[in-house]
Amino acid sequence: MACCPDVRRKAPTNFIFLAIFTAAQSFLLGISASVYQADAVLMAVGITAAVCLGLTLFALQTKWDFTMMGGVLLCATIVLLVFGIVAIFVKGKVITLVYASLGALIFSIYLVYDTQLMMGGKHKYSISPEEYIFAALNLYLDIINIFLFILTIIGASRD
Repeated sequence: MACCPDVRRKAPTNFIFLAIFTAAQSFLLGISASVYQADAVLMAVGITAAVCLGLTLFALQTKWDFTMMGGVLLCATIVLLVFGIVAIFVKGKVITLVYASLGALIFSIYLVYDTQLMMGGKHKYSISPEEYIFAALNLYLDIINIFLFILTIIGASRD
């Protein structure tokens, strides 16, 4: 939906794509979470909920405009991707913790960025109201990625 603006604006099609994506993501998230102990998953859910609530409240009240950070966030995500590829070959607890911490930080900033894009108003950039499914998908991906990185931090710190 990110690459096809027409698809994300058409009412029945965007709901269908969101439902298919959510089902596939739920399956993959279930498989990822099954590797960890139940208490670690529950702890990650709680921490993710607290972090997301705090960041959303911050995004709603702050005077800083994060909507201009799209290019910086893209570069940071590319650096994270390259670091993740390197981390595959260079195994270690410290590498895993650094990678997951950077990922959680980057996607936390993405959550503030996407929340402010949804709000519009006085911010420089915004998402149009007819793209509400796309906006929901952006927030969904931010929260899922924050959860996965926090789960990785908890799992790596227990090993």
